[in-house]
Amino acid sequence: MKVGLQIPDFTFPGGPTTLGPDLARIVRTADEGGFETVAVMDHLFQISMLGPPEKDMLEAYTTLGFLAAHTTRARLLTLVTGAVYRPPGLLAKIVSTLDVLSGGRAMLGIGAAWNEQEARGLGLPFPPVAERFERLEETLQICLQMWSDSDAPFHGRHYQLERTLNVPQPLTRPHPPILIGGGGEKKTLQLVARYAQACNLFPGPDLQHKLEVLREHCAAEGRDYDDIQKTVYYVFDVSQGTQKVLDDLGQYAELGFTLALGQVQDVHTITPLETLANDVIPQL
Repeated sequence: MKVGLQIPDFTFPGGPTTLGPDLARIVRTADEGGFETVAVMDHLFQISMLGPPEKDMLEAYTTLGFLAAHTTRARLLTLVTGAVYRPPGLLAKIVSTLDVLSGGRAMLGIGAAWNEQEARGLGLPFPPVAERFERLEETLQICLQMWSDSDAPFHGRHYQLERTLNVPQPLTRPHPPILIGGGGEKKTLQLVARYAQACNLFPGPDLQHKLEVLREHCAAEGRDYDDIQKTVYYVFDVSQGTQKVLDDLGQYAELGFTLALGQVQDVHTITPLETLANDVIPQL
């Protein structure tokens, strides 16, 4: 079992003035301490589960570019990009750029998008759910085409690209790994089986069932289930002791998860990151 850091909240005690140095310090500690990935949300307003929309929120890919300059080994991704927030050709180019400038450490974390409040607030596209999933699939197809040797046109139902040119190509070959977030059994997990190298699921009593559904989709798509990395969202809270964290991660590992990726409580203080790096990661 490996661990990954997600930073979902940028309202730190020092405020925006010290946010850059604070983030640099956090990700350097995580990178040097053995965290496998560093992720940020792709939101523009803070989500209701974490606070009011007026709390500080940074644009995801600008932030990942900054974090790339302060890390050397951790993979960098969003958890996860709303597919309709950026045109697919632009998104493929953004992730390609992140991969090149980070030395081959980018991943594409993606989903169908859900936060209508921020989309409407900032004038972003937010079609009905069925169309969002259609656009998600076309986005995946376009990214894969742009990360290939083909610069042929793409003609889909929702997107028309005259030339899928993408130079330079990502350093990661055949392409940056794709992680699809969400546990929807009919469509999301089907798209994982069809296109992705990783999935991300939220904890709950149905985790085993979700994995069984994914296995069924893999069989239907002719895909090896074991080729897909299973990741689970986990809130690392060492205030209850590191053994609780180890026990939780052990249970996820028994289900077949190989990466626990999530928020670290009080991450701005650095101490929980150091505790995880010194006391948890060496035992995993």
